[in-house]
Amino acid sequence: MIDPALRTLPGLPALIVGRIFSQLSATTMTIAIGWQIYALTHDVASLGYLGLAQFLPMIPLTFVAGHVADRFNRRTIVLICQICEILSTAALAVAATCHVLTTGGIYAFAAFYGVLRSFEMPCQQAFLPAIAPPSLLPRAQALLSSLFMTASIVGPSLGGLLYGIGPVVCYGLSTVGFAVAFSGTLSLKLVHTVPPKEPVTFASVFAGLSFLNRRRDLLGAITLDLFAVLLGGATAMLPVYADGILHVGPVGLGLLRAAPAIGALMMSWGLSRYPLKGRAGLVMFVSVVVFGVATIVFGVSHTVWLSIVALMILGASDVISVVIRSSLIQLATPDSMRGRVSAVNTLFIGSSNQLGEFESGMLGTAIGPEAAVIAGGVGTILVAAAWARLFPRLWALDRLEDVFPEEQ
Repeated sequence: MIDPALRTLPGLPALIVGRIFSQLSATTMTIAIGWQIYALTHDVASLGYLGLAQFLPMIPLTFVAGHVADRFNRRTIVLICQICEILSTAALAVAATCHVLTTGGIYAFAAFYGVLRSFEMPCQQAFLPAIAPPSLLPRAQALLSSLFMTASIVGPSLGGLLYGIGPVVCYGLSTVGFAVAFSGTLSLKLVHTVPPKEPVTFASVFAGLSFLNRRRDLLGAITLDLFAVLLGGATAMLPVYADGILHVGPVGLGLLRAAPAIGALMMSWGLSRYPLKGRAGLVMFVSVVVFGVATIVFGVSHTVWLSIVALMILGASDVISVVIRSSLIQLATPDSMRGRVSAVNTLFIGSSNQLGEFESGMLGTAIGPEAAVIAGGVGTILVAAAWARLFPRLWALDRLEDVFPEEQ
């Protein structure tokens, strides 16, 4: 049930449609290309290369995309990206139908999708502060996260179930979902304020980094998530666990992929109804430690139900960190800088997800998938302990509602 206060936000339904159907399509597509490329290669390293293909375009494009997001209409940029997602996913479906889809084609699609996300995500992250006032933003962020996780449950489940019929069905469903997301973004009414003219300089393009260097609490929150998920990237190993360790096949893979989202959904629903009252920094660090412990439990488990429970706890703890980090960044960043700061955040999210998949794939090849997952969980706990000392302002963070923007 939606908090009555959030129902007063007129742009929230359109924002939800745009974000949630985009995530639904992306997760359905991801489960399909992950399973298909592993079926084609039977190589653990190929899963790592798939994550790397999505991440590499973000490196040269992130800061340019952030600057573009602060100079042009963010809604228009998202619409262009979503049109490209519709066309490229439809092309993927056609290639699979004609039996001409190769591993190289899948990698090329993943790289192109990484380009689109480089421009789309910084703009999307700036939408919510334009709709929700600071007093409601943490609750709106938690609601959006809960619905986002719902899509993350449905997407992998559909992907796993429908892959048995054929990958074309998954890619076709993703194409339709991206079209619905486009319609939601198209109906979103936002006031576009034309920014003051400023020359494009090295300093202006990289101003997001300068801002984060001044706001050490924001830098600590972003990098904590980066290294925690980079090291604890157990989800990259799920096809290996589903096939060779737990022996549950593509349907079981869908359930394993859905498990973190189920835990996250339960936690984010609770946070939307009962927002954090204080000690947000301490709660964030504890959640990262729990994330690491759950990763270790999943790594050692050879039992399906224990693996699912561990992944649910992993997802629940991760969403606490996500809500705190996202709310802190949005509340502490002035609108004129949101594109560039969100771009840096997007790069770090991409690093922790796609690069984390690459790291897990390579480490899994070197020492085995189980040892790689366990080592990642231990590393996550160590990072949390180190960051608590390196970023005392983040550790001391109390009420999110009391955070205000600091100008450039």
